[in-house]
Amino acid sequence: MKKVILTILAGFLLLSAVSLDVSAAKKSSKLSKEAITEMSDSIDKLTQKIYGRALLSPQDNETLIGIKIKLDNQMLVSPSTELAPLYYKAGNIYRLRDMKPEAIECYQTVLENFSDTALAPKARAALESLGVTVAAPASTDETDDTDEGI
Repeated sequence: MKKVILTILAGFLLLSAVSLDVSAAKKSSKLSKEAITEMSDSIDKLTQKIYGRALLSPQDNETLIGIKIKLDNQMLVSPSTELAPLYYKAGNIYRLRDMKPEAIECYQTVLENFSDTALAPKARAALESLGVTVAAPASTDETDDTDEGI
């Protein structure tokens, strides 16, 4: 009887330790407000350089690539509407630099993941200006004909 109680107690402690690790990982995986602000400022500086007809340095290219990687990693962990403006601005930079595939990817991310934000129509327009045909998402009816027999 003691072995059963000790086994259950040990299992409970192990389960609680694992759940604490998972919740801590979720909290630490989210980008901080400071990181998002820093990325936004960097994108704004790069945009100013492009509009000022200045060439981007290799360091500027590294910064842009690093921001895109951080955004993509964050989307995998936990998408947040705070990322929509960053993706849209990055898409603008890529479009201005004639990097069409990267721009399309950024605008597509805004359209697919943040369709309820004010940037979705802008991303749709930008995709259309790049020659991408944007189809409206298919509506899902709760009373689908195939599910009636179940």
